[in-house]
Amino acid sequence: MFNTIASVDADCPLSGRVLPGDELLFVNRHEIRDVLDYKYWTYDEKLLLEFKNAGKIRVRKEAGQDLGLNFESYLMDRPTGCANRCVFCFVDQLPRGMRPTLYFKDDDARLSFLTGNYITCTNLSGRELQRICDLRISPLNISVHATDGALRAKLLGNPRGAEIMDVLHRFADAGIFMDCQIVAVPGWNDGAALDRTMTDLASLFPQVNSVSVVPVGLTRHRDSLPRLTPFTREGALACVEQVEAFAARCLDEYDSRIFFCSDELYLKAGLPLPPDEYYEGYPQLENGVGLLRLQETEFDSALEDLGGAEGGAPFSIATGVAAAPFMRALVEKAGANGVVYAVPNDFLGHTIDVAGLLTGGDLIAHLRGKPLGERLLLPQVMLRHGEGVFLDDLTPADLERALGVRVQIVETDGARLLAAMRGE
Repeated sequence: MFNTIASVDADCPLSGRVLPGDELLFVNRHEIRDVLDYKYWTYDEKLLLEFKNAGKIRVRKEAGQDLGLNFESYLMDRPTGCANRCVFCFVDQLPRGMRPTLYFKDDDARLSFLTGNYITCTNLSGRELQRICDLRISPLNISVHATDGALRAKLLGNPRGAEIMDVLHRFADAGIFMDCQIVAVPGWNDGAALDRTMTDLASLFPQVNSVSVVPVGLTRHRDSLPRLTPFTREGALACVEQVEAFAARCLDEYDSRIFFCSDELYLKAGLPLPPDEYYEGYPQLENGVGLLRLQETEFDSALEDLGGAEGGAPFSIATGVAAAPFMRALVEKAGANGVVYAVPNDFLGHTIDVAGLLTGGDLIAHLRGKPLGERLLLPQVMLRHGEGVFLDDLTPADLERALGVRVQIVETDGARLLAAMRGE
């Protein structure tokens, strides 16, 4: 059973009262079907819990305090798969022979709330929609892409894609906050279609709290998939100008820009990143919006406090082609004894130029024989979250053996990057 208890934390309200292997059935007489029910119904101070083996147990705790139960399945249920056939789906563009987990497409509202995953809402039944509203599951991260029903259905390869505005209005009426995403595809949902999408989403502010606009990612593995065109520099520049102009009008009307382009679009357009205050607290940081600007802000602050990195042992940094000039500027600013290598993505194709999609194999192929110094610094985004491996299953230890250099993984934090440059 998915609600089977795997372990019980020490010093929690149920320590010594419930054993691993038991099952949680009800909380205050409400059936527990998955993690949303569990999180919602266990929030209160006074609880009546019913277990399969331990029976009924009353608990008093602080409001919001976790019960300390760890279940065999994080969701206490199977993850919900994606019902779409998006024309730009990144999973469909992966080569064969990779680990099976990379090919699973989740589209689970519970993961949207708990871990920030983006959902399309096309697989939500009326009952599930109502439950989200009843439990006020908020915030949600929603992939919108287009608000024109026919266009969205075509983009998603699913006729239910046309229902998006009805769903968004229903969530907004229930008081649910939403952070949305638009994957911009040249010739599909840019231009006038993008203007319509931004106008529709802005009308739902403040429930639609923020919207990111990110460029479509196209790999070289697109055989038998719809023909799509990547952003050129001119196209990226036009998109940024369009979004910034609309965001400026939103700032006048709503006191928030609402719409933000990803760092990748600015880099493709050859534009400088906006200043720190532009991002209004970075609501879309996990979607690559303002990530580099925040890193530089943190870096500059640490540089002011700690000083530069002159005279240290030589090191190297490997990153994607897009971010390499940015990283070189930071090394120069710190006066560090380091060299930055821009590693092209042979595995997925050279149109993919971000650090987070580089493989260990590409790093080895392009860095072997290069002067790497005493340490090779790599951004943590290169490793699969929670797995400690690159996209091709190689590990940092594999790189160390192949390149003969110590590999140091650095979190996406400017202060930690400066510390790593200084050898700390």
